[in-house]
Amino acid sequence: MCVIAWEHLRPAIERNAIQVLLTDHHYWGGLRRTRELTAVCEAFGIALSMHSNSHLGISLAAMTHVASAIPDLDHSCDTHYPWNSADDVIVPGALELRDGAVTVPSGPGLGVELDHDALDRLHRLYVDSGMRSRDDTGYMRRVRPEYELRLPRW
Repeated sequence: MCVIAWEHLRPAIERNAIQVLLTDHHYWGGLRRTRELTAVCEAFGIALSMHSNSHLGISLAAMTHVASAIPDLDHSCDTHYPWNSADDVIVPGALELRDGAVTVPSGPGLGVELDHDALDRLHRLYVDSGMRSRDDTGYMRRVRPEYELRLPRW
């Protein structure tokens, strides 16, 4: 069962359809709402992990902060950041994967600083590309050229 919104949670719990929920602050309403979600999962004995996709450093910083506020994060968190870190919009150095972990940034806000030149460059690239919808298959083929989109086998 794919549980990515609050309205999916009750039927999933009633049917015992999930044992591990992949949280994602983009889907669940931000950092505070994700933290609230963890309390619901704890009450119903649902384990937690975190999902990511092709996020940049701002998103990883947010994910890292909310993960640090979840006392019972039962499973390793997922990140695609190593694939994207070379083309990031934050100043290098605030986020580093070391031995499978990211230290929570300690600076103001999310603890990362925008690289405004990189942000402008990537924004121009986006505008010039003409793309206005997701292409996860194309994205995955950059890393795994043989990738084919298939429906999952549940």
